[in-house]
Formats: sequence, C-alpha cells, structure tokens
Amino acid sequence: MFLAASSAIFWRFRKRDCHVLSRRERRKIAQRRGPHGQVFVRGVAGWSEAQSWETYKGRNDRCSSLLLFMRLFCLHRRAAPSTLRVQLTSKEHMPVKPKLGQNFLHDTEAIQRIATSIGDLSGRTVVEIGPGRGAITAALAARAAHVVAVELDHDLAIHLQVHFPPDRVTVVEQDVLQFDFAAASAAAGERLLVVGNLPYNITSPILLKLAASQAALDRAVLMVQREVADRITAQPGSRDYGLLSVTVQMYGPAQRLFTLPPGAFTPPPDVHSTVFRWRFEPRFAELNVDESAFPRFVRQCFAQKRKTLANNLRAAGFPPAAVTSALAQAAIPPQARAEVVPIDALAALWRALEAKRTALSDI
Repeated sequence: MFLAASSAIFWRFRKRDCHVLSRRERRKIAQRRGPHGQVFVRGVAGWSEAQSWETYKGRNDRCSSLLLFMRLFCLHRRAAPSTLRVQLTSKEHMPVKPKLGQNFLHDTEAIQRIATSIGDLSGRTVVEIGPGRGAITAALAARAAHVVAVELDHDLAIHLQVHFPPDRVTVVEQDVLQFDFAAASAAAGERLLVVGNLPYNITSPILLKLAASQAALDRAVLMVQREVADRITAQPGSRDYGLLSVTVQMYGPAQRLFTLPPGAFTPPPDVHSTVFRWRFEPRFAELNVDESAFPRFVRQCFAQKRKTLANNLRAAGFPPAAVTSALAQAAIPPQARAEVVPIDALAALWRALEAKRTALSDI
C-alpha cells in the first residue's frame, strides 16, 4: 500500500537528517504495521532504523506537521506512532545544488585543522558562513560557547536545525551578504570570530562584506580557491599582487595556512582550495588615510592593469602636473605600475594628491 501525502508535510529521515521526498520516491514508499501497533516505513532499499518521530516533535513547523500527519494516519490504521523506521533511496541524503557553489568538506583532519586554526574558542561566539551539512559546525560547536550558522539553502538550514541543539547552534537561513554582523556582535557582547568555506562564485563580495563589517569582527579563517588565496596574500611586485591584495590587507594581515586537494570535498571541485587566516586590524589610522576615500583611490590605481599608475590616475581625472608631483613626493618611479607599489607608498601618494586638491580648492 502506498502513502499519498503532499510534499509540504511528507519528509524522509536518516538519523537526524531530513528533506522533502521527490514525487518519484513517494510512490516507492510503503508502510506496514508491527506486531505491537508500530508503524514502519520502507524505501526501495529495505528497512533501516531511524529516530522516532517524538524526537522531532516541536523542533520546527515542518517536522511537527509530519508528526501530526503520521498521528492521523496511524489513528486511521488503528496503530500507534511509537516507532518509525526509514530507509533513504540514495546515500546522498542531502543533494548538492551546483548553482549555490556547494562543495562539502569531508576530510576529517582538515575539518579539525580549520577549527583549531581560529584559536581559542572558549566562551566565544563564532559565525560560520555556509555550514552546509554541518561538518565544520560540529567541530566548532564542540569548542565554542555558541555558533551562528548562516546558510542560504533551505533544505540544509532545516537539516542543521534538526541536527544541532538550538542552545549551541543558531541557524540563520539567509544570504550572508545580507547578514548583520554588527547586530550579531552586539548580541554576543564581543567581536565575532568567523569561519567559512566560501562559495567560489561569490568569494569577493563576501570578503568585501567582511571588510565593511570589520568593527564587529576579530579574526576569520576562510577557505577559498587557491588562486584567490594567492592574490589575497601576495606581496608587491609578485605576479598575483593587485587590487584584492591591497583591499584585504588594508583591513589586516592575511596568512596562508594550508591547501586542500579536490578529493577532500564532495563533489570534488575542479580546483585546489586554500585556507587562510585574516586578522581584522585596519591600517587606515596608521596610514593616515580616509577609510572611505582611500579604497576608491586604490580602485582607480588598479583600474587598468597594463597601464602605468600615472596613466590610471590621469584617466581617473587627476591633473597630470599634480600626478607627476605627487609621484615624486611619494618616491614612486613615474613609469611604475600599481602592481609593484606597496600599500604604504599608495597611502603617501593619496596624501600628496589630497594636499594638492585641498590647496587648489582654497584658492
């Protein structure tokens, strides 16, 4: 006998994992009664034990709806929902959604290294970006006072809510680009720690979001594509040094930690991934530059990679004479490209140009 139920309330469980059954799978689910009135549910692969429905009562609305449905069904069949057995039709109980850039880390050693790389978590609140199936979340929850897991995928968010106790892990179903780090920091009463396996397709926007939220953050351990980590940690004069290097390093030092092969993930990506640590120690006061104006100036400096720094500044609207004079004041060669200029020299150049602009405006 087949069960007929809407996907809104009919769910499958494997231990403490859950997500919506497909219509095809619902057709393959059969039920039977046990000798003591138990209800068993079977998938095509046979019978397997799972948590009882009572375990999930009140955990979230959908699980409660499922419990209610099973109670009504069991009353109709004159059976009690005291025991339930579930078998998934696939080992992949949480399907990957490529459009969200999902590559789940399964290397146990790497998970522990990431959790320890953030430092002492005693009494601290950690924000995890993209927790996925919760592998790193579990390692963090074992060390930290509280974990705030920011997950965009609805199915994964429900999986995390069911799997972790709410007093240790708060699951926020939201795009991290919309997440309010300042509010989370205020609620925690401290600057936050951040851990994340960043989706490759939105790595730069997330880094800029963290930079904009630096007042609420202490340090971060992040996993990105290896080539991106090379650019983040690059030094002046190297092939990878550029706008991303300067932007990240303006907000604090970034240190490479280790690199992981594609086989450490499910599904394996086409590239290697690198974990780096970023301490939020902004240098704006040290460099004597404006926090909003200087980043815009840096973008102008790196606007065209093949052009010299002077040509980029002239294209941005700076007077040629002022550019030539400011380069000399900052001790930067007139034919230098931005890719060889350290942050300190760029700051000196900005101050010289700002002084000339102010002098002209006062005339």
